[in-house]
Amino acid sequence: MITLQDIKKNPEVQQLILSSQDQLNALGYTEHSFRHIGIVSKRAGDVLETLGYDQRRVELARIAGYLHDIGNCVNRTDHAHSGAILAYQILKDMGMDSKERTEIMMAIGNHDEKTGTAVSDISAALILADKSDVHRDRVVNTNIATFDKHDKVNYAVTNADFAISKENRKVILDLTIDTYISPVLNYFEIFMDRTMMSKHAAKFLNIWFELIINDTKLL
Repeated sequence: MITLQDIKKNPEVQQLILSSQDQLNALGYTEHSFRHIGIVSKRAGDVLETLGYDQRRVELARIAGYLHDIGNCVNRTDHAHSGAILAYQILKDMGMDSKERTEIMMAIGNHDEKTGTAVSDISAALILADKSDVHRDRVVNTNIATFDKHDKVNYAVTNADFAISKENRKVILDLTIDTYISPVLNYFEIFMDRTMMSKHAAKFLNIWFELIINDTKLL
């Protein structure tokens, strides 16, 4: 069976990730490369593992997390859809079972808040993992004077803890936001759709999504 380590060793995958970030750098977007996909891959797997899913589902979630943003090498617009198709073909070429590669395609194709929603356990875990990665480390622009709203909000987040509680049936995103850089309201202006998507993804898994910002529970 194809594993995450097999995916990481695939030179085609690595080039797609590098090219995706090159294009996003040119467009002025935040980081979507190895740091981001590594975090998303781990968190997606951790969600299902903590909730008691079998190890193969956990591994598929980790693979989906690692591949979810490769569509950015085609275009930022509809990157979830193009990424899903790219991932399906790569996994097919690697010999992955058709059912498994279809599951990963579905998850990747539904991870963007503009066009997607949770359609499976893997999809829901991917959404929760992806939308929780808000942090100043994602800001590529080094000139604070030219920060756009996304840069300011991400840069203002100095700590982002992501925790899953099987006993309490909840996933918790605990953020520390430096309000001198960006007010908390700006977070919701930009990330409200992502927050609601996370809430629905958690519901799909029969758990609760809890958001805490600066020690205040907001959801």
